Amino acid sequence: MSDFDQMGIVVDWLDACRKGDLRSLIDLYTDDASLECQCGCTHLYRGRSELEAYWGSRLGALSSAGFGLEEISPAPQGVELEYSIAGSLRIRASFGFSVDGKISRTTCAPARQNPMDCSAC
Repeated sequence: MSDFDQMGIVVDWLDACRKGDLRSLIDLYTDDASLECQCGCTHLYRGRSELEAYWGSRLGALSSAGFGLEEISPAPQGVELEYSIAGSLRIRASFGFSVDGKISRTTCAPARQNPMDCSAC
């Protein structure tokens, strides 16, 4: 068991996203962290500089649309988070951690969307 609050770190991650605070967001990651984004075509980003480029191009628009916490739970290898953007687009992310309490791995993919949020229905 770790002696740091993994769920708290993910809440800090979500708070940094909500504020559009790129520096605080990147500071939560290890230097060699990876992010596998499966939203659209799958792409793997490695290291803080690639994560900074990934989030730097997205964070402003996404934070102004609004990040919402939908579900958060412990998982065998870290924490599972489901969040929404603009109250409707749902994303499922999983986080793994280093022994010193930094995010070492993130995977994100579209979550099952709530049919009640479907504007085309």
